[in-house]
Amino acid sequence: MAVVNSTGTKRTRLSPVERRAQLIDLGVQMLSERPLEQISVDDIADQAGVSRGLLFHYFASKHDFHVEIVRHISRDMLDRTAPDESLDPIAMLRGTLVAYVDYVTERRDTYVSMLRGAGSSDPDMTAVFEQTRTAMVDRTAAHLPLLGIEVTAAVHLAVRGWIAFVEDTTIEWLREPQITREEFIDLAVGALPAVVVVAGAPNSAVPEAR
Repeated sequence: MAVVNSTGTKRTRLSPVERRAQLIDLGVQMLSERPLEQISVDDIADQAGVSRGLLFHYFASKHDFHVEIVRHISRDMLDRTAPDESLDPIAMLRGTLVAYVDYVTERRDTYVSMLRGAGSSDPDMTAVFEQTRTAMVDRTAAHLPLLGIEVTAAVHLAVRGWIAFVEDTTIEWLREPQITREEFIDLAVGALPAVVVVAGAPNSAVPEAR
């Protein structure tokens, strides 16, 4: 239903849940055009056709609004990169990485801004990033037994290191793609078995560092 406010502007009446989701979606769209810290509450309110005060009815502060934008993107990324359980383990891993690379490539500036921008040092943002990484680590580790790899504490730690490796190399590749997309995916796919096999191998089976 649309109502007309005192300025003559039509405003669609939404439920609280729908309005909150609309505001977050507008923030996500704006993030494709500018860094997170430059997303203006006034601009969001104008686009939504609501008052600035109404926006703060749904979010305690501009900072809280920004955190919810990042949380939304993190959830979306996890959903879009969910493993295809019908595939064999390596094909499943490749499919997840293909989806991940495609997702962040389509949102290059957004991805780099989130992980390397001013918000990356904020404790609340960091908590969202850590929750996302933990979810990625847990679901990756859950499929390792299919490769005959026992998920020990060392293996779990190795998977976490692999996630950090993929994040860091993805940002570098997005900034300066010195290898092709397929070569990059091959690198990321091949790195996981190499890391977890070493982490899960008996000490006697690991070549001595010289």
